[in-house]
Amino acid sequence: MEAAKSKSSNNFLTTFLTTFLTTLKEIFSDRILQITIVITIISIFFARPLSADMNWHTIESVTTMLVLIQVYSYLHVLDIIAYKLAAIADSTRKLILLFTLLSVFSGMFLGNDITCLTMIPLYLNIAKKYKLPEILPATLIGMGANIGAAFTPWGNPHNIFVVSNYHLAPAIFFKWTLPYLIVAMVVFLCIFFFIPKKKIPTQEVVEINVSWPMTMITTVIFCFFFVGVFKFVPIWMPMLASIIWALIVNWKILLHIDYSLLLTFTLFFVFISDIQQIPFVVILIHGLVGTEMSTYWTSILSSQVMSNVPSTILVGKFSKYAEALTLGSNIGGFGSPIGSMANMLVMRTFYAHASKDAKKKFFPKWLGYQIAGLIILSLIGWVIVKLNL
Repeated sequence: MEAAKSKSSNNFLTTFLTTFLTTLKEIFSDRILQITIVITIISIFFARPLSADMNWHTIESVTTMLVLIQVYSYLHVLDIIAYKLAAIADSTRKLILLFTLLSVFSGMFLGNDITCLTMIPLYLNIAKKYKLPEILPATLIGMGANIGAAFTPWGNPHNIFVVSNYHLAPAIFFKWTLPYLIVAMVVFLCIFFFIPKKKIPTQEVVEINVSWPMTMITTVIFCFFFVGVFKFVPIWMPMLASIIWALIVNWKILLHIDYSLLLTFTLFFVFISDIQQIPFVVILIHGLVGTEMSTYWTSILSSQVMSNVPSTILVGKFSKYAEALTLGSNIGGFGSPIGSMANMLVMRTFYAHASKDAKKKFFPKWLGYQIAGLIILSLIGWVIVKLNL
């Protein structure tokens, strides 16, 4: 009996250590985190970070969001919705449209990262089976996730920073993001008129066991998180609730959280704290974000070279124009491969699941679609900011 207990304990320890080391390797293989570590270490030689500059509300909010997203992923809620939609699609256009609309909706609540990681493999498996288009649909799913994620404070992690940094009320935030969502969706849906209506066999509904009681509890905690983001309750309360719930559901969930993103947030606050104490750097950055439109364009362009999460924190610490930053940082997620983490996940997921022929043609076509999307959405955002919608 004692031997069996000892063996079970050793197996658990081995599993835990193996998973932990794999997670650690994945965390520090993230390129954006690696760059952030380097520039943070360099900045420490010029100044020491101040504790007052650490935005703990943002860090705790992002932690809560990442935990809840992984719980939803573990419960396979998005998978079953996607399979049910695929079962009613009888043409190429309808299938791509349904997957894209689901990616927009999912991006609003689960974020663009988990949406891309789930939806693109599901679509590509069907596409390879019936020889359907792969590159444009995968791109549209990724773009849809970005558009949806821009609408909510938790859809994109940097939206949480904007809400916290500028002390925004829910009505104000949604007043800014709703016009962008509506106009972007109108432009976006026009694309589907150019997709051929090729008939395809309807898909069989794949049976996936989903625990609806667990899903409901997770949703209640998510609502609790919503009020925490806007500071109606202390954010540590929903954070603690989400962590305890994840441990109850399955402790391994906590090993799959995007810790690289969390570390990037934390280290960038350290970096910003350091450079805020260097006079010539402060003067330079203030010159780039001195007006509403300069804030808007700076956030878009800087996202192309440093990703929109660190870009938002950098610009947000020096600019008072919250609306311009909100729109600019979300639109800046389009364009280059590092514009947002979701872009990199789209590429990685596509190369892992697409057919050989599609992989060869993917990058130039994907980049062309991304740049076209960036230009169109940048002009839409410019009009919204200009008209103060």
